[in-house]
Amino acid sequence: QVQLVESGGGLVQVGGSLRLSCELSGPTPSRYSMGWFRQAPGKEREFVSAISWRGASTYYARSVKGRFSISRDNAKNTVSLQMNSLKPEDTAVYYCAATSAWSEYNVRSNTYNYWGQGTQVTVSS
Repeated sequence: QVQLVESGGGLVQVGGSLRLSCELSGPTPSRYSMGWFRQAPGKEREFVSAISWRGASTYYARSVKGRFSISRDNAKNTVSLQMNSLKPEDTAVYYCAATSAWSEYNVRSNTYNYWGQGTQVTVSS
């Protein structure tokens, strides 16, 4: 059973930066592709970014491309999301997720089997 624990959320001003981390535990965690999703109050969960298990391939939502960067360190079983130039519309609970699959469907939440508990990101203006 894979377990995911996010950290790094918080309150930041517009234009600031935050780095989210997700630690994986369980059998062969480095063999999972990872995704970040977010959910704002009253809105559906939306895709943010994904990375393949080797880190060779990535996807980004159009709304964050050029501002956010996903990376992973398989030696430490962690996946990170560096968020720069934050905007008020980036305010949400951010979730990391894991799946053994990798395809264009990694932008969909139903592709993922395991989820973290979420970490709040608030961007104030």
